[in-house]
Amino acid sequence: MPNQLSLQALESWLWESANILRGSIDSSDFKNYIFGLLFLKRFNDVFEERLARLTRDENLTLIEAEGEVEDRWGRFPLSARWSALSARTENIGEALDKAFATIEANNPELQHVLTATQYGDKRVLSDATLQRLLRHFNQYRLGNDDLYKADMLGDAYEYLIKQFADDAGKKGGEFYTPKAVVRLVVGLIDPQSGQSVYDPTCGSGGMLVESAHHIAELPNGTIMGKPNVLLYGQEKNLGTWAIAKLNLYLHNMRAEIERGDTLVEPRHLDGDYIKTFDRVIANPPFSDKSWWTPLELAAEAELESGKKPKAPNYKQVSDPYGRFAYGVPPRNYADLAFAQHMLASLKADGRMGVILPHGVLFRSGEEGKIREGLLFGTDAASGNQAGDLIEAIVGLPSALFYNTSIPACVLVLNKRKPAKLKDKVIIIDARRDYLEGKAQNSLRPEDIARIVASHKAAFQSQTEVENYCRVVTLDEIRSNDGNLNIARYIANGETEETIDVAATLAELAALTEEEARIDARLSGYLVELGLLEVDV
Repeated sequence: MPNQLSLQALESWLWESANILRGSIDSSDFKNYIFGLLFLKRFNDVFEERLARLTRDENLTLIEAEGEVEDRWGRFPLSARWSALSARTENIGEALDKAFATIEANNPELQHVLTATQYGDKRVLSDATLQRLLRHFNQYRLGNDDLYKADMLGDAYEYLIKQFADDAGKKGGEFYTPKAVVRLVVGLIDPQSGQSVYDPTCGSGGMLVESAHHIAELPNGTIMGKPNVLLYGQEKNLGTWAIAKLNLYLHNMRAEIERGDTLVEPRHLDGDYIKTFDRVIANPPFSDKSWWTPLELAAEAELESGKKPKAPNYKQVSDPYGRFAYGVPPRNYADLAFAQHMLASLKADGRMGVILPHGVLFRSGEEGKIREGLLFGTDAASGNQAGDLIEAIVGLPSALFYNTSIPACVLVLNKRKPAKLKDKVIIIDARRDYLEGKAQNSLRPEDIARIVASHKAAFQSQTEVENYCRVVTLDEIRSNDGNLNIARYIANGETEETIDVAATLAELAALTEEEARIDARLSGYLVELGLLEVDV
């Protein structure tokens, strides 16, 4: 075994563990079991590495070293350690569950993270399968001295998340946003050193990790080797929330990631108010339906009581935090509910980037009213809400995401636009720039660079690019009734061919005559060969 494990070898080795699980559980669940074992192996090897350092460098006995390490990093009993678990031949799942519960009990930041997945049900995972998994993980050590950089395991973890998303197909979109899209949105909102970044639908935490990486590359972007940023997130799905927590942990990053439904139960609060952040970033579920649980529960209760089923009236949505100041979106389209939550979570000089389906740019009804409010503000009857909040719109290619092929866009909102950009919106049509794939398209590095550079030039100097980027006035948008469909503002650059109808009809007639002559010749050949009888 080499002294230090390369990232390529680590990724390949970890992905091979998925093959052990094939046939036992659904591929979309691989991640839950493999990530737990990956964490446990890492936790164990770092623990043993600390013991070895103390016994070697400070001449402590093993018992003394264990006491010192456990005093600082929490109790880690023998029964929970890798050597004891990998030596077992039966009831391995139960032993793993106990080990994870013990680690959680001694590490409050990991509470409910490790026990989100249960290994003890032999109907799901047999002792033989778990034994094979543990043996597989035994091949390499994962202490700090075994890796060429501190957050290498985090990089491998991200690779695994992508592989699991690929394997899970449409279900992959529930917990993973393609990294190229994440890099694009982070580049557009450009978080700075010392700022706070919040993702209200954080999935497996990729947008928070990428924001931290972005900041780490800036001047004063790190403090004691770690990104100079405060990270916050919330995720509804228990398993995905646990993956996000482990993702940040394995990247050696700290983040306050809460669990729950962000729209109904936002967890990041300052007293009775929504907590605010410098940057807010998200890829919410596209057009989430039945998104306000209190109304849905009330409707279900009426149905159970024998009353005639009736769709709940979303005009009755009452948010105690006042987030839907521009209007309440329809029951089947939560997109602008998430966007308004994000807006409420922005500081007075904050900027946000959100990935939404293209329909939010032109759908009418309540969504149209909300869009107009964000653009032009609202009147006194609607609370005098500020307008001119949309900084930029970026149209993306279709089929970029796992769970849908529909085209999406990035909306950048800014509560403090610069004077030169007042009453203007940057519109970028990037729908034609991508790498085509069999099942899914992707953004190339040059596509991301072009979008970010064009946005920056338009933001700073109102520079436009023909057939690609425009700085559009609110007056022009108002003349289009607030419709933000990109095709209304940016021509696609393709010259339409002029058709001469008379000439085309003459050409079709000539082709018809030619076809008749060819048919006659072919019939003659078939008669000569005796394959066609001549009508007498």
